[in-house]
Amino acid sequence: MQWKNSKVMKQLTLRYFVFILGLYFLSLGVVCIVKSSLGTTPISSINYVLSLNTPVTLGTATFLLNMLLIAGQFMLIHGIGSRKDVVEILLQIPFSFAFGAFIDINMWLCSGLEVNSYLTALGLLAAGCLTQAVGVVFELKPNVAIMSAEGFVKYAARRYNRDFGKLKVRFDVALVTMAALLSLVLSGTIEGIREGTAIAAITTGYTVSFLSLHVFSRSNLQTMAGLLHIHRYA
Repeated sequence: MQWKNSKVMKQLTLRYFVFILGLYFLSLGVVCIVKSSLGTTPISSINYVLSLNTPVTLGTATFLLNMLLIAGQFMLIHGIGSRKDVVEILLQIPFSFAFGAFIDINMWLCSGLEVNSYLTALGLLAAGCLTQAVGVVFELKPNVAIMSAEGFVKYAARRYNRDFGKLKVRFDVALVTMAALLSLVLSGTIEGIREGTAIAAITTGYTVSFLSLHVFSRSNLQTMAGLLHIHRYA
């Protein structure tokens, strides 16, 4: 019994480790897209505008927005939520803090990164989209938690009986629209929203699907785990 509990604990620890690793890759992808100077992702658009026009860092702005989305989730589940829902939402708080910290760390690590041509910008944007997609896959595979944006859409879809996918698209469009309006108010022009924003929004979903089915599929992961096990005892 004790051996079984130990095995379950190891598996759970590994799943959380993969999830946190996913957060890091996701944050690195966001930073690469920002550094491309071609815009940012829809979910980071408001955060980026705030970081450009206030002393608040991108990571801190991301954490603050996540806290608003978490508060919104509690309002959405009022009267219909379960204890499991409450735990799922509360788990988002430490992960949101870690995600914000990862963004600021990667912004610092990439502070010397300069883009001197449009081709270089496109290359950095592509690298950011790919890295972000890897992060999303690593977040989804362990099935231990969700981030606040997805959680907000999930509970809004439940509350108002809407399709998650369609509501997520509307949510992203709303974020970009609010970011554009906020930028106009704060700086008199639209900053942080360019062609890269649309490219990131369109390509990430397809890349996540491809990676999930053909690269990080269950069979491939089992093969990799078997090779690591053999190498460990060789």
